[in-house]
Formats: sequence, C-alpha cells, structure tokens
Amino acid sequence: MRGALYLTGALLAAGLGLPAGAAVAADAQAGRAKALQCQACHGMDGKSRLPEAPHLAGQVESYLVKALKAYKTGARKDEQMNLMAKPLSEADIANLAAFYSSLKP
Repeated sequence: MRGALYLTGALLAAGLGLPAGAAVAADAQAGRAKALQCQACHGMDGKSRLPEAPHLAGQVESYLVKALKAYKTGARKDEQMNLMAKPLSEADIANLAAFYSSLKP
C-alpha cells in the first residue's frame, strides 16, 4: 500500500496517468514541523491549554482538512484561525491534518 502511495505521488509529480486534482498522501512529519505555529493555542501534543482553542489530537483527518480549508477561504469565521490558515498550501493543510489526527487524544 505504501509503495502505491509513493508511486501515485511520483506519477502526479511527473504529470502522468492521474486525473487533475488527484491527491498525494499527506506527510505527518511535515505536519509536525508546520504545527510549530499552532502550538501556542493547540499545544504541540494537540491538547489545548486554552479554553477557547479546541483539542486537535486524534481528531478525524478529513474533518481537520475541511475545517482548515474553511478557515482559509473565510467560510468559517474566527479572526485568529482565518489569519493562520490563509497562507497554508493544500499540502500544508493535508500534512497538519495527518499530524494532528495521528496523535492520541
């Protein structure tokens, strides 16, 4: 399975054999590095220390992707999150979601 994901990513990068918009597997380690900017509110372990910031550890990956995309576009309103999500790339969002969903709640 893992080899198939890498092959899919390689084909996508080469522009071969995959439909437009095909996804590449997320990288939880890259998400961990990107999460450094999230830790002040959500904690590096995904367990928030602030009552207004939700815990992210163990959250469903697809939910996190959907939420971050909504914050990025402004469809979901929160001043701080809108600012933080705006510069995120699709890969950043996927990687962050993979990282936080991999943590124990």
